[in-house]
Amino acid sequence: MSSVIKPELLEILACPCDKHADVSVSSDDTKIVCVKCETSFPIKDGIPVMLLDEATPGPRGIGG
Repeated sequence: MSSVIKPELLEILACPCDKHADVSVSSDDTKIVCVKCETSFPIKDGIPVMLLDEATPGPRGIGG
């Protein structure tokens, strides 16, 4: 489990796409990644930026 994001926060975060899948923290602790579509969201100053405008789409696109 990442030390960047508190476990309590990670439990309530979800990908903001229409399907709202769970997320995890990347191995390098720099982004939050959707477990379904693999879209990633940056972590800036310890705060996950869960905005689709800031996201990097996964291989099948956002929510794919």
